[in-house]
Amino acid sequence: ALGWAAWKTYLGRPETDVIRCSSLGALGRAIYSNRLLAEALPVLRAHVALVLRYWGHGVDLIGASSNLAGCLNDIGRLDEALV
Repeated sequence: ALGWAAWKTYLGRPETDVIRCSSLGALGRAIYSNRLLAEALPVLRAHVALVLRYWGHGVDLIGASSNLAGCLNDIGRLDEALV
C-alpha cells in the first residue's frame, strides 16, 4: 500500500525528479516483496531504465539492477538475471 501511495503522490513530477524515480523503485520493491513477481517485473524494468536514462551509474543503478535480477531469478529467467 505504501509503494502505491508513494508512486501516486509523485507520479506528476517530471521524469527527471529523483523522488519520482525513488517512488517507482519503492513500488517495484513492494510488489516484489509481496511475491507478485509477474506484476513486479515491468515496474522493476522501468525503474532500471529510468535510472540509466538520467543518472546512469552509482548506487541507484546497482540497487535497481539487483532488484530486477532477483525478480528474474525468482521467475526462473536466470539467463536474463545474469546480464
